[in-house]
Amino acid sequence: MRIDYAFDTPTLLGTGGALRNALPLLGDDFFVLYGDSYLDCDYVAVEQAYRASKKTGLMTVYRNKDQWDTSNVLFRDGEIVSYDKLHPVPAMEHIDYGLGVLSAPAMEPYPRDTWLDLATVYQDLLSRGQLAGYEVAERFYEIGSKRGLEEIQEYLSRSSRGTRK
Repeated sequence: MRIDYAFDTPTLLGTGGALRNALPLLGDDFFVLYGDSYLDCDYVAVEQAYRASKKTGLMTVYRNKDQWDTSNVLFRDGEIVSYDKLHPVPAMEHIDYGLGVLSAPAMEPYPRDTWLDLATVYQDLLSRGQLAGYEVAERFYEIGSKRGLEEIQEYLSRSSRGTRK
């Protein structure tokens, strides 16, 4: 396995800004995965949905209904209708799952070395009709906390015994 690194600047740039600076290392299309999440989904199916959409971005969503965190996506008939992390509304039953696929052109409009939230990229793509949605069936596991680590250990233990869920 070969690993290339794109180091952040002394000033943090946010996920979007870091991706913009790393663009020369990422290729034409790339996955974006939240580093504090464990996602048990079919990554090949996600990639196939992205390619079939012919859009410059794809966000995976999970029907969360505010169970694991605040739902922030209105997803209807296989389409993302709205997405807002800061101002969710009750009609939003889905959540940004933490896995996306982007093309290099999706990131090129943004300047290098500038702070950029990934949510802004997704909202801009959505406003241009360039954000596909893909619904996953398995919940996400936040693994950036002690409680989250305990939950994932329990889940993986059940999985190894053949009793997932």
